[in-house]
Amino acid sequence: MQLFFLSDIWTLILCFVLWPIFQTGAALICFYLPDKFFLPERFFYRTRTFEKNGRIYEKIFFVKRWKHLLPDGGRAFGISGFKKKKMENFSIDYMERFLIESARGEMTHWIAIFPFWFFGFFTPMPVVWFMLFYALLVNMPCIIVQRYNRPRIQRLIEKKLKKRI
Repeated sequence: MQLFFLSDIWTLILCFVLWPIFQTGAALICFYLPDKFFLPERFFYRTRTFEKNGRIYEKIFFVKRWKHLLPDGGRAFGISGFKKKKMENFSIDYMERFLIESARGEMTHWIAIFPFWFFGFFTPMPVVWFMLFYALLVNMPCIIVQRYNRPRIQRLIEKKLKKRI
């Protein structure tokens, strides 16, 4: 429900200013949360049966064809983060870290979707729906890639552990 009525130009400026703040805020929140919130075996991050170990994302969204085009925010804003664009090595420690950071990245993008409703305070309802569409368009590809990669890395870890035995 629109509470504030601004001129069109101020509404537009506010929309363009707020989205980067919301996206950055989501990233910073997740960056500073401890790793225990992002363990891949937690309910939220676990691979579901319908995901078929990530294969559904290849079958429906053809994720292999476009995932390389997404930016890697792992080291954005000069913060020493973890890059997830490509695997740097295949040690078990590295891959376990990758899983945690993948879950962190996924949560960052889920959190970044939800501020769309805030625009309802100063824009008409059709604009709020557009903001939801924008939030989904920008964040869902990143969520899909994280959910696609995580089971693949988990399988790699399992294979490495079996070879050790």
